[in-house]
Amino acid sequence: MNTPVKTALAAAALLVSLQATAQITFYENEGFRGRAFSSSKAVGNFERDGFNDRASSVIVDRGRWEVCENSRFEGRCVVLRRGSYDSLKGMGMNDRVSSVRPVANRTNYANEAPAPLAEPTYEYRRRPNERLFDAPVTGVRAVVGEPTQRCWVERQQVTEPTRSEPNVGRGLAGALIGGILGHQVGGGTGRDIATVGGAVAGGAIGANSGRNGSTTVDRDVRRCEKVASTTPAYWDVTYKFRGIEHHTQMTSAPGQTVAVTANGEPRL
Repeated sequence: MNTPVKTALAAAALLVSLQATAQITFYENEGFRGRAFSSSKAVGNFERDGFNDRASSVIVDRGRWEVCENSRFEGRCVVLRRGSYDSLKGMGMNDRVSSVRPVANRTNYANEAPAPLAEPTYEYRRRPNERLFDAPVTGVRAVVGEPTQRCWVERQQVTEPTRSEPNVGRGLAGALIGGILGHQVGGGTGRDIATVGGAVAGGAIGANSGRNGSTTVDRDVRRCEKVASTTPAYWDVTYKFRGIEHHTQMTSAPGQTVAVTANGEPRL
C-alpha cells in the first residue's frame, strides 16, 4: 500500500474516532436555556438545521470542538474543550456560530477558548429533541444573599500622647530643691545621705515634669459596617404538574409557567 493511501486511511480513521467520541450541544440563550441543537459530527453550515447565528451558550460533553463564525469552518474560530460555557459573549462568538467540527485532543491550541465552568454541567439544561410541557407557577419566594461589608475611609481628629526630651533646667532646679529639703532631715551621716537622696529624687522629678502630654492630629480612619443585601441570590419556585407540587431554585425570576419534562423535572 503506497504512502498517500496510508495517509488518507489514517486521516479517515482519525475523523471517524473523533466523531464517535465527541458531542457538543448549543443553546439559543445564555445559561443553557432555550432551543438546543446537538451534534456528534462536523456540521459545515448551521443554516440547514435552522441554528445559524443563534448559539449563545454551549456544553461540550466529549472531545474538543472548533466552532467558527462562517460556514465551512471559515472566518474566526475558537476551540472548546470538555465543559460548560454559559455564555459565548466573552469570546466574541455570541449569535455568530455557523459551523463546527471535532478536532484532535492535543494539549494546546493557539485559538483555544477560556476555561469552561467547573463540572458538573447545569443540571436542568434542556436536551435536544426533548418534549416539554408548561407547568403553572403557584409560588415564588426571593431569597436574598448574605449581608455584605461596606468600608470607607474618613478624616478624623485623634488625640495622641506625646513625650518630649528630659528638661535639663528643671532637673537642676529639682535637684537643688531636693538637696535642700533632704539636708534638713536628720543629722551627721544620715543628713548627708538624705541630702544626696533628696537631690537625686528632686532632679528626676524636675527633669520629667511636663514631659507627658497629648496632642490632637488629623488621621485617616477606616470604618466598616454590615449592609443587608437587597439582591436575590435565587428564587425558590413552586409549580404544579399533573396534580403534584414541585419545588426548584432558579437564578432568575420565573414567568407564569415553568417548562418541565413528562416526569415534572424543570428545564430552565
